[in-house]
Amino acid sequence: MPSTVEKLSPSRVKLTVEIPFADLKPHLDKAYHEIAQQVTIPGFRKGRVPNLVIDQRFGRGMVLQEAINAALPTAFEAAVAESEVVPLGEPEVEITKLEDGEVVEFTAEIDVRPDFKVPAFSKLKATVDPKRPVADEVEERIALLRQRFATSTEVERPAAAGDQVTISLVGTRDGEVLPDATADGVTYVIGSGGMIEGLDEAVTGLSAGEEATFASTLVGGPLEGEPADITVTVSKVAEQTLPEVDDDFAQLISEFDTVEEMRDDLSRSVEQMIAAEQVASGRDKVLEALVDATKFDVPERVLAAEIASRKEQITEQLQRAGLTLERYLEQSEEEADSPEAFWADIEKSTERSLKAQLILDKVADDAKVGVEQADLSELLVRKAAQNGTSPEQEAQHMMEHNHV
Repeated sequence: MPSTVEKLSPSRVKLTVEIPFADLKPHLDKAYHEIAQQVTIPGFRKGRVPNLVIDQRFGRGMVLQEAINAALPTAFEAAVAESEVVPLGEPEVEITKLEDGEVVEFTAEIDVRPDFKVPAFSKLKATVDPKRPVADEVEERIALLRQRFATSTEVERPAAAGDQVTISLVGTRDGEVLPDATADGVTYVIGSGGMIEGLDEAVTGLSAGEEATFASTLVGGPLEGEPADITVTVSKVAEQTLPEVDDDFAQLISEFDTVEEMRDDLSRSVEQMIAAEQVASGRDKVLEALVDATKFDVPERVLAAEIASRKEQITEQLQRAGLTLERYLEQSEEEADSPEAFWADIEKSTERSLKAQLILDKVADDAKVGVEQADLSELLVRKAAQNGTSPEQEAQHMMEHNHV
């Protein structure tokens, strides 16, 4: 199929493609056959309606349209391969010539990967943080395991830091009980955090049967973020006893007989994790340096579509979590302090991410790096976990935006 390519901008081209009727004939025959199977015309058996009768009844134009639509994808792909461009997004197609029995011509305008030069990797530099001390991480893990296997003994004394208390909570405002701010039989370790602000101070010093009231801000539920007066009542105080780190403890929480073997295994596991974190950090920083050193403009239409898709994805995630963007920014560690700043950061990060993807695609093409089905499946699962979606949704997104 003859084709020509016209460069409209560094990242957009127009392909002009001719489809000879010899190449269109299989699609015409199929279109006639399908129409003949669907229509009922007196005097003809279904599926046996002559082409001429179909042309008279429904018009030759309808048949040509069906055949051309079927032939366009293959013709477009062949033109892309011949022109050696890398398409991004969907083409804008227009039929520019139709000479029945002779030729069909169409144009396809499409954004393409711009030409750019990837800098030599030997010139890239990146600095990563040193590895965290293995011993500190091991001790933190052991401390968590001791807490998990701690035993509790009920005591008749005021609660203190580290004690496990059983409490009930009642939230009120102007003396009125808030039904969505009450809870009974809650078990809490004083000092562990993760509950209502001010709770530790309120329960410390209380014995079973005593209560205290304090002002705080509600967390979770429909009243999240709203102020309320909280009355906490202690029904039980239990002293926690942490297990000794000895051979018995090692046998309880692991497959090993001695605490030395348990520590050695934890050390190896932690060392591998810390090393992997450092490698991942180094990879990310090298990619950042590569993006900074590679100069080209990301196609505007492709970038706009990617930003719109990202915004839609974030909005859906917030809705599923029952959060407004303002409330999410209050609770998260995002640097943005307003929705406007947040969306500006998203646009900037999306542009860098898209630019990085285009660079890596070119590196892969130049080095002739192949992708196996297992690699693609692993990527989809990983991206789904990161974005809170499903692998099927990530696959659909990749297909719609030509990322495959």
